[in-house]
Amino acid sequence: MFTTDLYVRIGIDRVRVRNAAGGETVERVSKVPFSHPRMLIGNFTEAQAVVKAAVAEAKGSSFLKSLRIVMHPTEVVSGGISQVEDRVFHELAIGAGAGKVAVWVGAELSDEAVRTKFQ
Repeated sequence: MFTTDLYVRIGIDRVRVRNAAGGETVERVSKVPFSHPRMLIGNFTEAQAVVKAAVAEAKGSSFLKSLRIVMHPTEVVSGGISQVEDRVFHELAIGAGAGKVAVWVGAELSDEAVRTKFQ
């Protein structure tokens, strides 16, 4: 009711954000690559700019709502992600305005599954 839940899928040099309430999707491709052959996020500053812009567009003008974000790295995750990578995804979400963050590695989530990550 007073929250906005966003599902942020991060791939190589691209970000796709879906609002779990209405299903609207925003996709951004980075003009400056932020991925590295060994890591999905190799340039944190550029990744933060792309995530922040996509999140701002997807959440709309909901000033009084808290923002919850599920971060889902979709590539360069064979064997899971390290504690450092988990922290990077948390920091990207917090920098985009999230009050609560969940990092998910696995199959794509439905809107209902995104909402349940915070229960």
